[in-house]
Parts: sequence; structure tokens; C-alpha cells
Amino acid sequence: MKLTIVIPAYNEEAYLGDCLHHVLDEVAQTAGREAIEVLVIDNASTDRTAEIAGSFAGVRVAHEPDKGLTKARQRGLEEARGEIVGYADADTRMPRGWCRQVIDSFAADPATVCVSGPYVYYDLGRVSKALVRVFWWLAVPVAALTGYMAVGGNFAARREALVKIGGFDRSIAFYGEDTDIARRLSAAGRVRFMLKLVMQTSARRLKAEGLARTAAVYTLNFVSEAVLKRPATTDYRDIR
Repeated sequence: MKLTIVIPAYNEEAYLGDCLHHVLDEVAQTAGREAIEVLVIDNASTDRTAEIAGSFAGVRVAHEPDKGLTKARQRGLEEARGEIVGYADADTRMPRGWCRQVIDSFAADPATVCVSGPYVYYDLGRVSKALVRVFWWLAVPVAALTGYMAVGGNFAARREALVKIGGFDRSIAFYGEDTDIARRLSAAGRVRFMLKLVMQTSARRLKAEGLARTAAVYTLNFVSEAVLKRPATTDYRDIR
């Protein structure tokens, strides 16, 4: 079972190198290293993103000239060679054991089409980290109630299931894109949200826009996607 790890990147020269160091370290620690590929999607970057990605042995770079997160994710799906396609963001630090958990989850249950888990913010203060943990604990019963939940920078799905549902909705700019893909994948099989499948990531958006506001916007768009099948928020800003 081959796993492709897709990392969309728009002007991520400040974070991408650290992200790839962690991904490649995790790949090196995972049995069957030859069965995992790392694919960076340079999404119309104007900085050194593509150059940095190309400097890492074992990393393949593809280009999506039309800027947009869902467009980059779709390009990753089209370029991926693995039966399982995992998605991480360029400001994440993949922890040890992530690949093994993903591969084992799909191998253990043929009905599973998607697995996801929470973010752990490596650059937040203690109180904020505690509040984020509470947020994720509350997310578990919500995921059980709806039957789906995914975090865009921390999920993996069967490639055939993604293709079957038509891939990513490229009309969605940013907010709600992860709930949209999880909701539509749930029609093809089981979508699992697991607290143990964590991904470390930067809190740059939380710091720039505020913890409470960020949580509220993501919650609003989850509810809107679940009820109305469309995001409530169309505007967003790049945080770099």
C-alpha cells in the first residue's frame, strides 16, 4: 500500500524547509520507505518555495499555476502515485508514527476511506494549548454525530474514493474545504477522526486573528457545510 504525502505550498520559504525535514525524518523511520513518496505542490509561489522543495532528495515538486488551496490539493491528487493520499500543510511538523498510523488504519479496515486528527500548536502558550485541547475533545462527539470530520493539514484518504467523489471542490477558496471533502467522502465509506493522529503545526493564524475568532470562524463553516453544504465564509487572508 503506497502512501503519497502532499504538501501544498504558496510562498512558504520560511516554513517549508522545517516541514520537509520532519516529513523526511518520519518517512525514514517508517517501514517500507520505498512505498512513501513526498510531493510538494508549488502553488504559484513568487519566492524560493519551489527551489527549497527541489533541494531535498526524495521530494518531488509539481506546479499548480492557479493560486488556491483546493486547486493545489487537487493537483496533488492528480499527481499522486499512492493508493493512499495524505495531506499536510507547509507549516506543519509531522510527528513520529504518523505514516504508520495512517497506513495501519487503512489496512485494518477496507471500509475506511479517510482518517484525520487534530492539530497540536507547537508555538502556543500553555493556557492557549489547554483551550485548544478542550476544543478538540468537544470535536469528537460532533464527528460521531455527523459521521465525518477532517482537518485540512492532517488527513489521508484512499485515492480511488477521492476520484470517485470528483476530488476537491475548487470553487471553495479556503474555509470549509476540509469539511466539504470529509462530508463527501463519507458517502463513499467510513471517515474516522482520531485524537491520537495528531499533527504539529504553527499557530500563526491563531496569533494573527485571535484564538477565539479563529475557532468561531472554523466552527461556523463546519456547521454551514454540514447543514447547507457550502461554506459560510468566502473571504480569507494569507498569513505568512
